Amino acid sequence: MEYNDQIKNRVKRIEGQLRGILKMMEENKDCKEVITQLSASRTAIDRAIGVIVSSNLVDCVKKANDQGEQNMEDLVKEAVNLLVRSR
Repeated sequence: MEYNDQIKNRVKRIEGQLRGILKMMEENKDCKEVITQLSASRTAIDRAIGVIVSSNLVDCVKKANDQGEQNMEDLVKEAVNLLVRSR
């Protein structure tokens, strides 16, 4: 699977969030602020996972369709399993 610039930028933003959290910790910021930012980072990671899995599923379905394969149900099950394992 090729990862487009949009998903790479999404991950770079998450990286920036995490660096910001480390800075907050080094500055002994209030734990509520740190937890809020950690929660936001987790949500961003969950969304990135969803985007990657859905993009991969679309690519796999197109490829399987082009090759005349009929295992679309297996592809969907695999995508759902990826999402479940990510939690």
